[in-house]
Amino acid sequence: MKKHIYLPLILGSAVLGSCSSDPKEIADNSKPIHVTLSNSGVTDALGFAGASGKLVAKNSVNISTRVMGHITSLRADVGDFVRAGEGLVSISSTDIQAKGGQANAQIAQAQANYNIAAKDYQRFQNLYNNESASQKELDDMRARYEMAKAGLDAAGMMKSEVNAQGRYTNISAPISGVVTAKYASQGDMASPGMPILTIESSGNLQAQVLVSEQDITLIKSGMPVKVLMKSTNKEVVGNVAEVSLSATNTGGQYLVKINVPQSRDYLPGMYVNVQFPFKRSGGVNQDFQQSVTVPKSALVENGQLTGVYTVSSANTAMLRWVKTGKDMGDQVEILSGLNAKEPYIVSASGKLFNGAKVTTK
Repeated sequence: MKKHIYLPLILGSAVLGSCSSDPKEIADNSKPIHVTLSNSGVTDALGFAGASGKLVAKNSVNISTRVMGHITSLRADVGDFVRAGEGLVSISSTDIQAKGGQANAQIAQAQANYNIAAKDYQRFQNLYNNESASQKELDDMRARYEMAKAGLDAAGMMKSEVNAQGRYTNISAPISGVVTAKYASQGDMASPGMPILTIESSGNLQAQVLVSEQDITLIKSGMPVKVLMKSTNKEVVGNVAEVSLSATNTGGQYLVKINVPQSRDYLPGMYVNVQFPFKRSGGVNQDFQQSVTVPKSALVENGQLTGVYTVSSANTAMLRWVKTGKDMGDQVEILSGLNAKEPYIVSASGKLFNGAKVTTK
């Protein structure tokens, strides 16, 4: 039986097939990619004084009590809206009720002593007028009367104190707002000064930032400032409401409060960046270098690395790794890796990669 070997024929066919490939297809793979270039922008906006902080409620109060006792009722949870005057917390008042009873008994006793002293004083005054009592006896009765009156007043003040403490066993909301924190539950022991709830007024927010001593003297109440909301990346205009002139409790920095436009998109605790309309004063470097900026759409993300595509002298795409800084809306600051006025690729007709041939439009 003869064996036929067809390997040369197969190889020959493969060679012929490869030679018959369309040369245009190979040429298409080497076509340059059309790209659009832009020069990196420069701005001195980042040279202006800025500060970071967060939004806080303009009106915020902590609900606490001045008496010690078990919380018998707590009618609020985090997120609830409460109105001013609405009852929120009740605390056991057994001790205060007992003190109230003692105060009532003391008032009754003091009242009886006062009545007797007043009658005796009036009687001795009549006797003195009829020359039937001496001046000393009248003075003694007057002193007894005044002591009884003082005792009655003291008993009344004690009753007022008990009543004032009793009012702290039933606590109402001092302002209308949202409950943002809850520090105790029903059955817990309440202590004087211990916060139970926190209420923040809804709709009135302020941005609070800390400013260095070099800038605080240039900030005035009513000054318009730019406020960047980090959560939405939107910039709004606010006005300086308060400027603290003491850094005793803020670590050497000064607290500045800024009123911002009200919006349902803004909540207490959101972080903000504030830009003040003046350049920083003081220090060795008085003249700020202009910052390089590029649009965010031109950035290339690769893990923890960020870069932009530039064009080499051989008209090929070259990925340049850069270090970014602050966000400025649609622009981002470039700290290193790209020089001012240096061109970079902002758009391309195809997928870019290192070494890809490009041509500018």
